[in-house]
Amino acid sequence: MSIITLLWPAFCLAILLVFIHSIFGLEIIKRGVIFTDLAIGQFAAIGVAVSLLWFKGHYTFMFTLAFALIGASLITIATYRVKHIEAFIGMLYALGASSIIILLSHTAQGTELFTKLQATDILFTTSSDLWEPLFLYSTIAVIFFLFYHKLTGFYKEALFFGLLALTVTSSVQLAGVLVVFVLLIIPAFLSLLQIRFRNLPFAWVVGSILIITAMIISYFFDLPTGYTIVFISSLSGVLSALIFKGCIDHEA
Repeated sequence: MSIITLLWPAFCLAILLVFIHSIFGLEIIKRGVIFTDLAIGQFAAIGVAVSLLWFKGHYTFMFTLAFALIGASLITIATYRVKHIEAFIGMLYALGASSIIILLSHTAQGTELFTKLQATDILFTTSSDLWEPLFLYSTIAVIFFLFYHKLTGFYKEALFFGLLALTVTSSVQLAGVLVVFVLLIIPAFLSLLQIRFRNLPFAWVVGSILIITAMIISYFFDLPTGYTIVFISSLSGVLSALIFKGCIDHEA
């Protein structure tokens, strides 16, 4: 059995994740609030922890969405009320991460669960797992492209962070907080380093190549898939930034 036959559902999920997160990633980088997704992701993970701790894993989506919306709402409000917004978002991230540790400290598998929340193994996704994210991400993308650029002020911010919270609610459960962060930031970041191609299609292509390459490496070398995705993507981003910056300095 070939690797494509075995892992095609995981590859499809990876492409779906890159598709939706690149849309938000480009906007996040332009706004200069890089840790927005990480903070919302940590808040979403609180919902997962609450579900596991008190409800035996039931109502996970409901709790995850509720906490993600709380995080998104706080950031939306802070956009208009807080002067140093990046510092505020950093504090939200720290609050979310510490909350998860405190909640899971009362479980026997606390460390293991926290590790899983940060980066999940998506390698053995089944075809039946694809329908929900396909419908959800397609709907979010349509709403974003139809309405986002037509709105202004608070309504625009509310739509952006609301859709981001809904996206993160799903993707944190599927892939983990750190994987969500690298998928939001790195494909978009790499696309902004070049000027030859349109940013969003370039982000989709390069992000898909990175995540599928990481999944193949994790499969053949028996590595944790989520953390391999984070490592390969982050390394590619760091090296690309240094190489392109070097080229710019040399040309200057």
